[in-house]
Amino acid sequence: MSLAQEVAVIRQIPVLSQLAQAAQKMLCFASERVFYGAGDVIFRQGDSADAAYIVIDGTVEILVATPSGPLRISGVERHGILGEIGTLGDQPRSATAVAATPLELLRVPRDVFRRVIHDNPEAARSLTVILAERLSRTTGLLSEVSGRCAS
Repeated sequence: MSLAQEVAVIRQIPVLSQLAQAAQKMLCFASERVFYGAGDVIFRQGDSADAAYIVIDGTVEILVATPSGPLRISGVERHGILGEIGTLGDQPRSATAVAATPLELLRVPRDVFRRVIHDNPEAARSLTVILAERLSRTTGLLSEVSGRCAS
């Protein structure tokens, strides 16, 4: 995949589509393509957040640990982004990411991702909205599971 093709993928991601073309190219140039087979773990809940990932092709399952076992809280598909929460906040991974299908990802190192978001306030605002929506959805799911476990 060429740099131009990677930039075309970046433009499909709402929060990154707002970046200037130079920032999109820099993001791609500083990143690496990585591949995973179905069932492979990309990162585990509690791991250090060293990178964000952009899904070029495939599907990722996002799981959190619960007393009754792993709970699927979401999925990330083609042109989606994952791992950005811990990357921005210097927090351990809040969930485990597992390849549901064979995956091709663009791995964006933490320092590069942070710099691009920091230098682009519109992207930072959009990311804040996305993260708030995810937090709300995840909190709701965990509340449902907790209620079922208490019954």
